[in-house]
Amino acid sequence: MPRVKGGTTSLKRRKSVLSRAKGYRHSRSTKERHAKEALVHAGKYAFAHRRDKKNDFRQLWIVRLNAAVRENGFRSYSAFIDALKKKGIALDRKVLSELASSNPESFARLATKISA
Repeated sequence: MPRVKGGTTSLKRRKSVLSRAKGYRHSRSTKERHAKEALVHAGKYAFAHRRDKKNDFRQLWIVRLNAAVRENGFRSYSAFIDALKKKGIALDRKVLSELASSNPESFARLATKISA
């Protein structure tokens, strides 16, 4: 079997790594070894932070809901959620938060319906 030189493949691999590390600072964008290491870390952070983002948004929705709920006569966010569950209204926090911020009149109607 004839010998195959791997120059083109190696070049393509290096080029790919360096192009993915474009915009990184210092040697991370110019040297292959540093770029590879930076990409590995970037991938780990990206994976972890995609998970964290879900928690961050949930916290934001809860803060918004708590503010809106207190304006509409409820003692706390947890009391509001408890009343929702007892009434059998199945709206998630994202929808409730959006309703409270973009359409406060309908949220107020919902709150009065739950408290009654």
